[in-house]
Amino acid sequence: MYDFREWRHVFKLDPNKDLDDDALEAICESGTDAVIVGGSDGVTLDNTLNLLARIRRFSVPCVLEISNAESITPGFDFYFIPTVLNSRDAKWVIGVHHETLKEYGDFIDWDEVAVEGYCILNGDSKAGKLTQASADIEENDVIAYARMAQHFFSLPIFYVEYSGMYGDPKLVEQVSKELSSTRLFYGGGIETIDQAEEMGTYADTIVVGNSIYTNLSEALKTVHAVKK
Repeated sequence: MYDFREWRHVFKLDPNKDLDDDALEAICESGTDAVIVGGSDGVTLDNTLNLLARIRRFSVPCVLEISNAESITPGFDFYFIPTVLNSRDAKWVIGVHHETLKEYGDFIDWDEVAVEGYCILNGDSKAGKLTQASADIEENDVIAYARMAQHFFSLPIFYVEYSGMYGDPKLVEQVSKELSSTRLFYGGGIETIDQAEEMGTYADTIVVGNSIYTNLSEALKTVHAVKK
């Protein structure tokens, strides 16, 4: 069994976006600790299964970040379940989770499941709009959410998500000082070695996603920027 608490770098692949076989091979053989499959829209069972089958040609650990119940399928090493702590709509905090457990709760292997406490800080992103995230908040608000994640809910992951834009390293640094048992994930706008190194100084795990589709060669360099 893999241990996501040891991961320093992961790539996030969107099953609703095109990625050719050469690019996928480069990603899976890059030395990254894992590949997360997930997206905000257009995620179906068919495109999830297709991407899973292609990734399974390689030995890299593979995680499904669940965005809807319809795309859940066996075959992944882990299942990450996001709860958006700063959503204005309870649907994205506990609502869809409750409905999913009513449907699939009897079949879940809880050893393969981890809940991510998301704090989405880009209100203009697809994820921010979809979940109605209160993204225009102060540093002490984010710290409060981090404390909730660790001390109230004992979540294994607190995920600071800027979703397509590069975030504030000073904020991520302050959040990192609050967490000990909960792992800090950072995602958003990492396109260069310098950005990966900067955020990797504070976050336990950095997530690289969009740059895979815009500048793959630079995205691949982020692996060794944090895994030295």
